[in-house]
Amino acid sequence: MSRTDGMQDMTDKATYERLEKDVANVKNDISALADQITDAINTFAGTARNQARRGYKNARDNVDTVVDDLSERSGAMMGAAQDAAASMEETLENVITERPLATVGLALGLGFLIGMTWRR
Repeated sequence: MSRTDGMQDMTDKATYERLEKDVANVKNDISALADQITDAINTFAGTARNQARRGYKNARDNVDTVVDDLSERSGAMMGAAQDAAASMEETLENVITERPLATVGLALGLGFLIGMTWRR
């Protein structure tokens, strides 16, 4: 083997070792980058999960508030309807006791009108 062949072999070996070292460094960098991306995705997923939970809780609270409000309003409407019915009942009772003949005439007139509309 000549001296030139020996030098060429040493240069090739050094180049190969440097290339092998560079490839190992690139692999390590890729691995570190993959770990960083995984951490970023996990952080993002955690943040998104927390925001979704907050949104769900707010929506549930809003629904509870709306249901409570509707319940209060329906209770108030029911009370107003009962008051109106009681007032109407008292008014009719007073009219019937104060003017019984007018009430009988009104009842007959309404009965006649209703009977005529149903006949058609």
